Amino acid sequence: MVKDQDYLKKTASFCIDLSKKLGATDVTAEVMHSISETVNFRNKKLDESDRSDSLGLALTTYIGKKKSSISSSNINKDNIKTLVERCIETTKITPEDEFNSLPDKDLLAKKINDLNLYDDDHIENNEKIEYLKEIEDAAFENKEIINTESGFSENKSNFILANSDGFLNGYKSSSFSASCVAVAKDSNDNMERDYEFTSTRHLNDMLKPNKIGKIAAKKTIQKLNPKKIESEKISIIFDKRISKGILSTFASAISSSSIARGTSFLKNKINEDIFSPSINIFDKPNILKGLGSQYFDAEGVKNDELKLVDQGVLKHYLVDTYNGKKLNLKSNGRSGGTSNLFFEKGSISYKGLLKLNPRTLYITETIGHGSNMVTGDYSVGANGFMVEDGIFKYPVSEITIAGNYKDIFKNITLADDLEFKYSTNAPTMLINGMVVAGK
Repeated sequence: MVKDQDYLKKTASFCIDLSKKLGATDVTAEVMHSISETVNFRNKKLDESDRSDSLGLALTTYIGKKKSSISSSNINKDNIKTLVERCIETTKITPEDEFNSLPDKDLLAKKINDLNLYDDDHIENNEKIEYLKEIEDAAFENKEIINTESGFSENKSNFILANSDGFLNGYKSSSFSASCVAVAKDSNDNMERDYEFTSTRHLNDMLKPNKIGKIAAKKTIQKLNPKKIESEKISIIFDKRISKGILSTFASAISSSSIARGTSFLKNKINEDIFSPSINIFDKPNILKGLGSQYFDAEGVKNDELKLVDQGVLKHYLVDTYNGKKLNLKSNGRSGGTSNLFFEKGSISYKGLLKLNPRTLYITETIGHGSNMVTGDYSVGANGFMVEDGIFKYPVSEITIAGNYKDIFKNITLADDLEFKYSTNAPTMLINGMVVAGK
């Protein structure tokens, strides 16, 4: 069982009180406890079983505009005293930074509504093993599958965040996840791989194991015997697993740290059209059981729902306290990044999106990290399928797709198949006129 709130609160409060006594003008302390259990299978056999139990403290002390931090996994009382003393001494010799401060008091979270982020259910190791056996048995029902790797993880955590302005709060969270990677071989001994997974806050919300195995096998087999294509300019459809990456890049580009450093292609773009008018983007921290849901951000600031993009117009950056002061903006509760970030679903069906163009490249996998956040240039290796008149014709491999986000954002059409499988989610996405480099 994870440590209870009272224990964590007492430890955090002790850190705050001692730091103030030793000369800190402001203090932040976070005390965390997490337990993780993982079982891995390979080819129907147990490969690894692991359990970790992590208890830790992160302390930040301020003396005026000077600031330093320290952390430890040893939180007995004597060690905490040593940590606090070291942090104070380090703070004294740290250069001043005019933007160092705690969050504004009036921005701190006060009322917390239950988001059902914790499930007390526990699945024993033998049950995890049976779950994984079912996954792999389902995958191996297909004769083309020659290898599998699967895993099951259960995580429980609790934490308390406290500061010297009186904030003292935290919450429990849990996650259960399972995955299967399948490898298939064709008659020419060429191999392909793909995967399926499930990740939820509550145990009973997970996908059934045979479904995970069947989907992983199906996706893998579909990729066998890929063809190479010529270089061309063509409309591209990103599968939901890939389209969410476009949204993640957007989030990086509007982080206040990138904006303050001047390293984002979206600097000075507030209230400008950066997407087509049909696009709306939300960051919503209060979704029940949401994988990215949170009661407050990493600084204790309340984080209300934000409509980041309204009919194509950029409305907000993701602002924390430090970089907000640099930009003369108040924190909007995004220290640590987004919560549940998503595109509002489009108005066209998945099948309708496939048929919008007589010939489209459907991307199911990208390779590498080819985003330049300063210029907005985008270039990655990719695999997928050629789609003609809405029908998947054959798999495609060894291509490179390229463009610039300023153009990509303007040419997005979204399907209506939005699902919340991650903390960042997007529907299937069509982007017109991208460059594809082939053979």
